[in-house]
Amino acid sequence: MRFSSRLIGSAVIMALALSPVPGLAQAAGQAPKPKQPAPKARQTRQDAGPATVQLKPEPAQPEWTKVCAKDEKAKREICYTTRDFVTDKAQRAIAVAVYDTKGKKGEKTLRILTPLGFLLSPGLRVSVDKRPPVAGRYATCLPHGCFAEAVLKDDSVNAIKNGSELNVSARNQVGAVVTFVIPMDGFRTAFDGPPIDPQVLAEQQKRTQEALQRRSDELRRRLSSQSNRPAANPAANTPPLSMN
Repeated sequence: MRFSSRLIGSAVIMALALSPVPGLAQAAGQAPKPKQPAPKARQTRQDAGPATVQLKPEPAQPEWTKVCAKDEKAKREICYTTRDFVTDKAQRAIAVAVYDTKGKKGEKTLRILTPLGFLLSPGLRVSVDKRPPVAGRYATCLPHGCFAEAVLKDDSVNAIKNGSELNVSARNQVGAVVTFVIPMDGFRTAFDGPPIDPQVLAEQQKRTQEALQRRSDELRRRLSSQSNRPAANPAANTPPLSMN
């Protein structure tokens, strides 16, 4: 089963790539080869400190969404519970999904769509509240973000269901750790509850796409207005020279 088409179709990264948050200023689909840094760059790496980004749910997705479908090849049902998250400035940041494969040897996997610009080789660390972190690895990158995943044991799933915050930490291009703090309110109810009706899901996706389009149009209008604004004329505000 693919990750939600709503998540893959989201313009997750563009605003974040322009923000001052460390690690979001460079886009890289592949992990860059390390180069020998100049003394100044090495000092910058040593001085770089950790950063924390508090996230909130995407307004267009008011609740966690549980979707189920039959994997015809494996002859098993797979459900995933997912939600998008944004910064306090409504910039799209991260999408989270917990996959639950039904059956005797059912597997549960945490999949996260992260911004571009993070080092791929260290992977990421995921923790719930103050619990020990679980290691995750990057699986693939797309033009708007990279997918990372971690296999979850039952105790980790229970921790996510009962926890209040999910902390996702990754290293940016200068080696500093950036931690995204994700609220988990409502996850347990959605994960343990029935899946969403396909028609309701289609309506949610439609509303999300319309909201994204409105934001894109508004940004385009703002940029157009700024570019058409006449430049200030310094000479107009300069008083005439006195002849006395």
